[in-house]
Amino acid sequence: MRRRELPGGIPPPTKTELKRRAQAVQDLADRLIDAPAEAIPDLGLPEKLADAIALARRITSRGALVRQRQFVAKLMRGIDPEPIRAALDAAASAARQDAARFRRAERWRDRLVEGGNLAIAEFAAECGLADRQELERLVGAALAERKSGKAAGAGRKLFRRVRDALAGDR
Repeated sequence: MRRRELPGGIPPPTKTELKRRAQAVQDLADRLIDAPAEAIPDLGLPEKLADAIALARRITSRGALVRQRQFVAKLMRGIDPEPIRAALDAAASAARQDAARFRRAERWRDRLVEGGNLAIAEFAAECGLADRQELERLVGAALAERKSGKAAGAGRKLFRRVRDALAGDR
Protein backbone atom coordinates (compact mmCIF):
# COMPACT_ATOMS: atom_id res chain seq x y z
CA MET A 1 0.00 0.00 0.00
CA ARG A 2 1.38 3.39 -1.01
CA ARG A 3 1.67 6.31 1.26
CA ARG A 4 -1.62 8.16 1.93
CA GLU A 5 -3.61 5.52 0.11
CA LEU A 6 -6.98 4.81 1.63
CA PRO A 7 -8.23 1.23 1.53
CA GLY A 8 -10.58 0.74 -1.43
CA GLY A 9 -9.97 4.26 -2.76
CA ILE A 10 -8.24 5.58 -5.84
CA PRO A 11 -4.48 5.46 -5.34
CA PRO A 12 -2.76 8.84 -5.42
CA PRO A 13 -0.43 9.53 -8.34
CA THR A 14 3.10 8.30 -7.97
CA LYS A 15 5.99 10.69 -7.67
CA THR A 16 7.06 9.78 -11.22
CA GLU A 17 3.60 10.55 -12.56
CA LEU A 18 3.60 13.92 -10.81
CA LYS A 19 6.98 14.71 -12.39
CA ARG A 20 5.71 13.70 -15.85
CA ARG A 21 2.70 16.01 -15.48
CA ALA A 22 4.89 18.89 -14.33
CA GLN A 23 7.26 18.36 -17.27
CA ALA A 24 4.34 18.27 -19.72
CA VAL A 25 3.09 21.62 -18.38
CA GLN A 26 6.62 23.06 -18.57
CA ASP A 27 6.97 21.89 -22.19
CA LEU A 28 3.65 23.52 -23.07
CA ALA A 29 4.76 26.73 -21.36
CA ASP A 30 7.96 26.69 -23.44
CA ARG A 31 5.91 26.22 -26.61
CA LEU A 32 3.74 29.18 -25.64
CA ILE A 33 6.79 31.38 -25.05
CA ASP A 34 8.25 30.33 -28.42
CA ALA A 35 4.93 30.69 -30.30
CA PRO A 36 4.43 33.68 -32.61
CA ALA A 37 3.32 36.79 -30.73
CA GLU A 38 0.20 37.19 -32.87
CA ALA A 39 -1.03 33.72 -31.85
CA ILE A 40 -1.17 34.47 -28.10
CA PRO A 41 -4.22 36.81 -28.03
CA ASP A 42 -6.28 34.24 -29.97
CA LEU A 43 -5.79 31.61 -27.26
CA GLY A 44 -7.93 33.40 -24.67
CA LEU A 45 -5.35 33.15 -21.90
CA PRO A 46 -5.78 34.88 -18.56
CA GLU A 47 -4.23 38.35 -18.54
CA LYS A 48 -1.62 37.47 -15.93
CA LEU A 49 -0.43 34.50 -18.00
CA ALA A 50 -0.31 36.53 -21.23
CA ASP A 51 1.72 39.23 -19.45
CA ALA A 52 4.13 36.61 -18.06
CA ILE A 53 4.61 35.17 -21.55
CA ALA A 54 5.25 38.64 -23.01
CA LEU A 55 7.80 39.33 -20.28
CA ALA A 56 9.55 36.00 -20.90
CA ARG A 57 10.04 36.99 -24.54
CA ARG A 58 11.83 40.18 -23.54
CA ILE A 59 14.18 38.61 -20.98
CA THR A 60 17.73 38.07 -22.20
CA SER A 61 19.38 36.81 -19.00
CA ARG A 62 19.55 33.02 -18.95
CA GLY A 63 18.85 32.63 -15.22
CA ALA A 64 15.98 35.10 -15.28
CA LEU A 65 14.49 33.37 -18.31
CA VAL A 66 14.58 30.00 -16.52
CA ARG A 67 12.74 31.51 -13.54
CA GLN A 68 10.19 33.19 -15.81
CA ARG A 69 9.59 29.95 -17.74
CA GLN A 70 8.92 28.19 -14.43
CA PHE A 71 6.55 31.00 -13.41
CA VAL A 72 4.63 30.66 -16.69
CA ALA A 73 4.34 26.91 -16.06
CA LYS A 74 3.10 27.59 -12.52
CA LEU A 75 0.40 29.90 -13.86
CA MET A 76 -0.60 27.28 -16.42
CA ARG A 77 -1.26 24.66 -13.75
CA GLY A 78 -4.45 26.55 -12.90
CA ILE A 79 -5.96 26.34 -16.39
CA ASP A 80 -6.96 23.55 -18.76
CA PRO A 81 -3.98 22.94 -21.08
CA GLU A 82 -5.83 20.96 -23.77
CA PRO A 83 -7.32 23.91 -25.71
CA ILE A 84 -3.93 25.62 -25.71
CA ARG A 85 -2.16 22.45 -26.84
CA ALA A 86 -4.75 21.90 -29.59
CA ALA A 87 -4.41 25.49 -30.85
CA LEU A 88 -0.60 25.28 -30.90
CA ASP A 89 -0.74 21.92 -32.68
CA ALA A 90 -3.15 23.32 -35.28
CA ALA A 91 -0.86 26.31 -35.90
CA ALA A 92 2.16 24.02 -36.23
CA SER A 93 0.27 21.77 -38.63
CA ALA A 94 -0.74 24.75 -40.78
CA ALA A 95 2.86 25.95 -40.86
CA ARG A 96 4.05 22.49 -41.93
CA GLN A 97 1.45 22.39 -44.72
CA ASP A 98 2.50 25.84 -45.95
CA ALA A 99 6.13 24.77 -45.99
CA ALA A 100 5.25 21.59 -47.90
CA ARG A 101 3.31 23.61 -50.51
CA PHE A 102 6.24 25.99 -50.86
CA ARG A 103 8.72 23.13 -51.36
CA ARG A 104 6.42 21.51 -53.93
CA ALA A 105 6.21 24.76 -55.90
CA GLU A 106 10.01 25.11 -55.76
CA ARG A 107 10.50 21.58 -57.05
CA TRP A 108 8.07 22.18 -59.92
CA ARG A 109 9.76 25.48 -60.81
CA ASP A 110 13.17 23.82 -60.95
CA ARG A 111 11.77 20.88 -62.89
CA LEU A 112 10.11 23.21 -65.42
CA VAL A 113 13.32 25.15 -66.03
CA GLU A 114 15.45 22.02 -66.36
CA GLY A 115 12.92 19.76 -68.11
CA GLY A 116 11.70 21.92 -70.96
CA ASN A 117 8.56 21.11 -72.96
CA LEU A 118 8.02 17.65 -71.42
CA ALA A 119 7.93 19.12 -67.90
CA ILE A 120 5.62 21.92 -69.08
CA ALA A 121 3.22 19.36 -70.54
CA GLU A 122 3.26 17.31 -67.31
CA PHE A 123 2.67 20.39 -65.19
CA ALA A 124 -0.15 21.63 -67.40
CA ALA A 125 -1.80 18.21 -67.26
CA GLU A 126 -1.46 17.93 -63.48
CA CYS A 127 -2.79 21.41 -62.75
CA GLY A 128 -5.31 21.64 -65.57
CA LEU A 129 -3.53 24.71 -66.88
CA ALA A 130 -5.12 26.13 -70.02
CA ASP A 131 -2.56 28.88 -70.76
CA ARG A 132 0.58 26.92 -71.67
CA GLN A 133 2.00 29.77 -73.76
CA GLU A 134 2.37 32.03 -70.73
CA LEU A 135 4.05 29.20 -68.83
CA GLU A 136 6.42 28.52 -71.75
CA ARG A 137 7.29 32.23 -71.89
CA LEU A 138 7.99 32.34 -68.14
CA VAL A 139 10.09 29.17 -68.30
CA GLY A 140 12.10 30.59 -71.22
CA ALA A 141 12.72 33.85 -69.36
CA ALA A 142 13.77 31.99 -66.19
CA LEU A 143 16.11 29.77 -68.22
CA ALA A 144 17.68 32.79 -69.90
CA GLU A 145 18.02 34.45 -66.51
CA ARG A 146 19.85 31.40 -65.11
CA LYS A 147 22.20 31.24 -68.09
CA SER A 148 23.08 34.93 -67.91
CA GLY A 149 23.57 34.82 -64.14
CA LYS A 150 21.69 38.10 -63.68
CA ALA A 151 18.56 38.14 -61.56
CA ALA A 152 15.79 39.93 -63.42
CA GLY A 153 12.86 38.42 -61.50
CA ALA A 154 11.78 35.86 -64.10
CA GLY A 155 12.43 32.97 -61.72
CA ARG A 156 10.29 34.63 -59.05
CA LYS A 157 7.48 35.27 -61.55
CA LEU A 158 7.61 31.65 -62.63
CA PHE A 159 7.56 30.52 -59.00
CA ARG A 160 4.52 32.68 -58.22
CA ARG A 161 2.70 31.35 -61.30
CA VAL A 162 3.51 27.74 -60.35
CA ARG A 163 2.46 28.33 -56.73
CA ASP A 164 -0.83 29.88 -57.82
CA ALA A 165 -1.51 27.09 -60.31
CA LEU A 166 -0.84 24.44 -57.68
CA ALA A 167 -3.17 26.24 -55.26
CA GLY A 168 -5.85 26.40 -57.95
CA ASP A 169 -6.09 30.20 -57.84
CA ARG A 170 -6.07 30.64 -61.59
